[in-house]
Amino acid sequence: MKKVSIKDVANLANVSIASVSYVLNKMPNNRISETTANRIKEAAEKLNYRPNKIAKSLKTNKSKILGFIVADIANPFFGQIAKILEEEALKIGYTIIVGSSGENSEKFDKLINFFIDQQVDGLILAPVENSENSFIKLDKEKFPYIILDRNLNGINSSGIRINNKEISYQATNTLIEKGSKFPLLVSYETTLVNLLDRDFGFYEALKENNLSETEAIKVKINNIQKDIFNGLDKHFKKTKKPDAIYFTSNKLAFSGLRYLLKNNINIPEDVQIIAFDESDAYELFPVDISYIKQPLDDIAKNALEMILKIINKQNTIIENKKLCAKLILRESTN
Repeated sequence: MKKVSIKDVANLANVSIASVSYVLNKMPNNRISETTANRIKEAAEKLNYRPNKIAKSLKTNKSKILGFIVADIANPFFGQIAKILEEEALKIGYTIIVGSSGENSEKFDKLINFFIDQQVDGLILAPVENSENSFIKLDKEKFPYIILDRNLNGINSSGIRINNKEISYQATNTLIEKGSKFPLLVSYETTLVNLLDRDFGFYEALKENNLSETEAIKVKINNIQKDIFNGLDKHFKKTKKPDAIYFTSNKLAFSGLRYLLKNNINIPEDVQIIAFDESDAYELFPVDISYIKQPLDDIAKNALEMILKIINKQNTIIENKKLCAKLILRESTN
């Protein structure tokens, strides 16, 4: 089937190609009457005309496409953010394309290059470890981007952050207020600043409550279940067993909860639980899990607003927004 062109629409409406372009691209032109404009729209609809986006992008220097690179698309956090971004972007005529780096810096860099080759107007990026060079290149090329959720030491870029340290302090303090004397931290072995801030919040709460630091379980990102099972096995064989656990991500919590269930360790009677981020997987457990809820809608909407300001050169200074997460208490901390 022959692709319908703007010339076909012009012929059917008996107007010039320029008139069709003015009307369909919603450009102001007082010379085109409402009657003529309606005839053009009816012709376009009758022919099922679709604008040539490549030609349009060459003319406007914008593709109306944004790239969103996540660390792990299987993580519900990134999946939900992608969904909200897509919905919000469509409202203003933008399309979001998503890539998942799988926590791999080489793949992260390849995705950036691929998206730029696809003529995206800008990038929303969730960094992975050892990806500093990718940002140095983007800065050198002055390509529009923002950082979402995560941040790297030495990279000073516009982005959206969460109050990781403060909310982690609140979560840990809550466990202590509810009677915990031996809280345990289960977190990642990482250099990512946002994840380290969650550790810092935990330790700050211990220090202010004059509690000794327990040996945390540090988990490799590609070895979650094995590291958690081995770590919890070691701690629950001690005389002073953990009476509360703070998991710094939902993926860590899911593996930890499986261990507790398998070993008949009761929640909250034997151990209290708080996890960072919610997850549908928590519904598989007999007890409702307390968690830290991130403001997903605000994260996505602020990210979209921020990247568009940079693309449109409305903001030439580095801007960092810190949004507040909320502690949701349920049965696991009763």
